[in-house]
Amino acid sequence: MLRLATTSKLVPEEVIRRAVVYFGKGGLGLEVKEQTEVSASFQGGGGGVGLAAGREGKKTSVELLSQEWDVQIKEFIQTIR
Repeated sequence: MLRLATTSKLVPEEVIRRAVVYFGKGGLGLEVKEQTEVSASFQGGGGGVGLAAGREGKKTSVELLSQEWDVQIKEFIQTIR
């Protein structure tokens, strides 16, 4: 299990939207288990991904949790910076 944190210039809702595109059916094919304006969780391939985003001043803090999708969450972080 891997837990990472980063910041983004995007608003939380955009981070979540991009996560759904990246990890969901049109991307890596994971099933969206839960989605709100500030969080999402995905399951599939023997593991899962969870993320939460919150605004802190002019930046958004993003926390990601991976089980079996470590490489992919590192790649996703590069797309939201």
